[in-house]
Amino acid sequence: METQLGAYNGSPAGLDLPRALANGSGVLWEQQQYAIGLFLSCLYTVFLFPIGFVGNILILVVNIRFRERMTVPDLYFINLAAADLILVADSLIEVFNLDEQYYDLTVLCTFMSLFLQINMYSSVFFLTWMSFDRYLALAKAMRCSLFRTKPRARLSCGLIWMASVSATLVPFTAVQLQHTEEACFCFADVREVQWLEVTLGFVVPFAVIGLCYSLIARVLVSAQGHRDLRPRRQKALRMIFAVVLVFFICWLPENVFISVHLLQRPQPGAAPCQQSFRHAYPLTGHIVNLAAFSNSCLNPLIYGFLGETFRDKLRLYVEQKTSVSALSRVCHAALKAVVPDSTEQSEVKFSSTV
Repeated sequence: METQLGAYNGSPAGLDLPRALANGSGVLWEQQQYAIGLFLSCLYTVFLFPIGFVGNILILVVNIRFRERMTVPDLYFINLAAADLILVADSLIEVFNLDEQYYDLTVLCTFMSLFLQINMYSSVFFLTWMSFDRYLALAKAMRCSLFRTKPRARLSCGLIWMASVSATLVPFTAVQLQHTEEACFCFADVREVQWLEVTLGFVVPFAVIGLCYSLIARVLVSAQGHRDLRPRRQKALRMIFAVVLVFFICWLPENVFISVHLLQRPQPGAAPCQQSFRHAYPLTGHIVNLAAFSNSCLNPLIYGFLGETFRDKLRLYVEQKTSVSALSRVCHAALKAVVPDSTEQSEVKFSSTV
């Protein structure tokens, strides 16, 4: 019995048993991660994606419909909604890329990373500039009336889009020339590009947004003596709190995740394809991506439906569409009562000929 046990333990099968158990547990954990990621993707698609997709389209349609009443903030709303709409539409490809397969292909990884970063930067930059514009409109109303004009707002929107494209293409061009021949290369995995994304895409914008809204809150609190401004002041403070909170909650996890990866030293023996944090922690990377995309889905609720101006335009737009549809139904019913249908007309003609 001891001989058989010793022979069994010394056999190759006995040595491979712990490894097989470890491989089996690893496969089971990967399946569980895939199931959790799929469940979260379905929740995002069912609940958040329709809000972001329909909400951003409504902001575009309603503001373009009443373009004669368009103000300077409306121009920023339209551009922000366009950037968020593209990002939300592209998120369906990203949220169901559970096993991160296209990151193993250089062309697909480069294209998707370029597309996502341009729209990410544009969305964040528009949020930042709108915060600064709100401060100018509230605290410096008299002195900035000449600055806040539609031509200058259009110029600002163009410069923001150019800054977003430059913040993506300049680092891409710089690192692409150095790593062109490397296997499994994707410029989004370059540490310098990731540091730029964290600082320029989160730290600096959040600092500017927090500073602007803190100054706005101070101005609104100081105006508490005016009773007629009290309801508007309370609504503005709620909106300010929602803006900063949602931006911070949605973008913080991804930037913390990237920062932790950047602070870790790369393993010397690891393959280039396995050094990416997306491969090392796929479920965590998937969750932080969903949180970042959620910001573009929630922006229409915060900036559009919490604002009285857009709600008035939306109400008028719905009333016009409803009245037009009701009028068309009445006209159609009256026309049908006077003029018979095509089948009735054919029967009348046939009977007259007979």
